[in-house]
Parts: sequence; structure tokens; C-alpha cells
Amino acid sequence: QVQLVESGGGLVQPGGSLRLSCAASTNIFSIYAMGWYRQAPGKQRELVARITSSGNENYADSVKGRFTISRDNAKNTVYLQMNTLKPEDTAVYYCHAAYRGDDYWGQGTQVTVSS
Repeated sequence: QVQLVESGGGLVQPGGSLRLSCAASTNIFSIYAMGWYRQAPGKQRELVARITSSGNENYADSVKGRFTISRDNAKNTVYLQMNTLKPEDTAVYYCHAAYRGDDYWGQGTQVTVSS
């Protein structure tokens, strides 16, 4: 079992930045992959960014060059640095972990980009 707790969401103006954090209840070095997904109203949940235990990263085309995923193994935490935010980034952001063949999700954190 892995518990994931997200933090860092909020309201930001277009062009602004936010950093999301996802704290895991287990050693993330043992987790195959961790990532961030988002779900906007009326839309399906989509992958935003993902990082594997070996450090490989991949991003949705819509966030490349603006978002950066990183991990701090000592703190069992994964981060999502979001820069140059756009209104279309507005969504609930969920942390995800793929661990021993199972999927784990956080409770989600709201990100709203609006002037």
C-alpha cells in the first residue's frame, strides 16, 4: 500500500507559477514510476508528466517546456514545477504511483489559472 498526499495547488494568474508536491508513505526509490495527471471539468483524466525510478521523464505535449517533474528520494516526494501557466491548465491534479503492479492515487489538488 502507498498513500500519496498532494499539496501546492491554488489560484494563480495566467503566466504565473506553482509547485505541486506529492509525499509518498513509502520509499519512492522502490516505486517504478510516479507522475502527475489532471482532470478538467467534462474531460478525461490525462497524463501531465511522469518520472521513473531510473530518472526517465516524459511530458504531455501541452506542457513541454513549461512544466518540470522531479523527485527527492530522501524526502519521498515528487514535485511538479509549473511555469507560464495558462487558463487551459486549470484542473484537479492527481499524483500517481505505479508500485508492484498496482496503481495508487492521491486525493487531488485544484489548480485554477484565472485573472
